Amino acid sequence: MDHPARLTLLCPEPVPAGVVDRAHQLLPDAGPPEHLHGPDVGGAPAWHAVRMAGTLPASGSSVSLTEVRRELHRAGVDVALARGPLATGPPGLLVMDVDSTLITAEVIELLAEHAGTAGRVAEVTERAMRGELDFAASLRDRVATLAGLPEHVADEVRERVRLTPGARELVAAVHAAGGRVGLVSGGFLEIVAPLAAELGIDHVQANTLEVEDGRLTGRTRGEVVDRSVKARRLREWAAADGVPLAATIAVGDGANDLEMLAAAGLGVAFCAKPVVQEQADATVSFPRLDAVGALAGLG
Repeated sequence: MDHPARLTLLCPEPVPAGVVDRAHQLLPDAGPPEHLHGPDVGGAPAWHAVRMAGTLPASGSSVSLTEVRRELHRAGVDVALARGPLATGPPGLLVMDVDSTLITAEVIELLAEHAGTAGRVAEVTERAMRGELDFAASLRDRVATLAGLPEHVADEVRERVRLTPGARELVAAVHAAGGRVGLVSGGFLEIVAPLAAELGIDHVQANTLEVEDGRLTGRTRGEVVDRSVKARRLREWAAADGVPLAATIAVGDGANDLEMLAAAGLGVAFCAKPVVQEQADATVSFPRLDAVGALAGLG
């Protein structure tokens, strides 16, 4: 039995015709391609997409998706192949990482600037995101460098946080299509909660900084949000919302997102570390979060 599938090519520039022809081999029965583009930025669309709908034989395509993805990625084109409910409709649930995904910065590095430990913390963060260090242990080490900072530092950092271009549009598009949105972060609820309220996010999970006598203790309270917690929250929120896992999308950039990306119907590596790009179902390799909407069948 053949299965419906939707193939999307994504690029900051117009997608070359030769690339479309090559990708078309994955879905040889696809109809005429649909051309989409992002919002106008500086007189030109922020991104371009080509979307094709067809069927995959039960035995799979005669062309390797992995090989095509690698080939086209080298040409600067991202490729996503959606199956099941995501091939024919929008996601019922979209779950995103926060630092370097929903927002442009790593919050712990902004906090560390106030402690004079930014360089050390940035190095550990980079290694953790590449999957070289255990995330929970690395978080404890990094948060320990913040001990003694006044509690109001979190407010100052919150003012410096900027949404990734297209973030607001992506959340609005999912909601307009009847879906729900969750944020699950290895960062801190003190920053994430106000962002979630501003965007109308439906589900939120993040770490909480411990405070005593108005100062950070250098510890967090409660369960550390690591890779396993992220995947668990995706499953729990999907169940609570009555959404099959096959109709969910997860988006993240670091190694601590890999379990969540694998659990979702479509896992998207967003401006991600190489290990994440290699293992995710799809990539968005340029910093426009609304481009994820093209992969999700929105717009």
